[in-house]
Amino acid sequence: MTDKKLRFGVVLSGCGVFDGAEIHEAVCTLLAIDRAGAEAVCYAPDVDQAHVIDHLSGQEMAQTRNVLVESARIARGKISDLATFRAEDVDVLIFPGGFGAAKNLSTFAFQGPDCTVNPDVEKAVRAMKAAGKPIGALCIAPAILAKLLGGEGVELTIGSDAGTAQALEALGAKHRDTTHCEVVVDRTHKVVTSPCYMLDATVGQIATGAENTVKALIQLAG
Repeated sequence: MTDKKLRFGVVLSGCGVFDGAEIHEAVCTLLAIDRAGAEAVCYAPDVDQAHVIDHLSGQEMAQTRNVLVESARIARGKISDLATFRAEDVDVLIFPGGFGAAKNLSTFAFQGPDCTVNPDVEKAVRAMKAAGKPIGALCIAPAILAKLLGGEGVELTIGSDAGTAQALEALGAKHRDTTHCEVVVDRTHKVVTSPCYMLDATVGQIATGAENTVKALIQLAG
């Protein structure tokens, strides 16, 4: 690692596992970045959530919530609209998981391989790829990279769920089964992924998975 403090762009998708960013994954990612001596810069798209879920009952609620506003809860208000993202402002881009990655950043939860990706998310990924800078994704968030980079044969993981892995491979991605805390590093495409809560994991395992992902991204950025 160089003397320069690396900057991680962290893309959040709301606040709460069932309709936004998975909070443990997001916080453990921010903690891992800080402990590695790097700086986190949070972003989220300024769009409405696909829907709002009551996290106590699991039922959909008759509400509308904004992804950027909800993500600001995790970022303690220090967050920018993803539309303002520039690859030159960060060294690494990372996507924590949670259903928000598959509902708000993309439509993978609803459409599988036929999904679309939020335009600002796609722009950010494309900009990082063009700049040769690494990208990380946790949990279900690798589905976004499969949709955008699958045609290039990107290698990634969502753990060991056969149905989800098959959907990602239908997009051209190469899936590798992994277990708790493991990461898949695609050095060709500079992509690092880890399964996190795609497995029946503990918060300690989430923290280790996030830490291993951040460390691998720092190595790629060096």
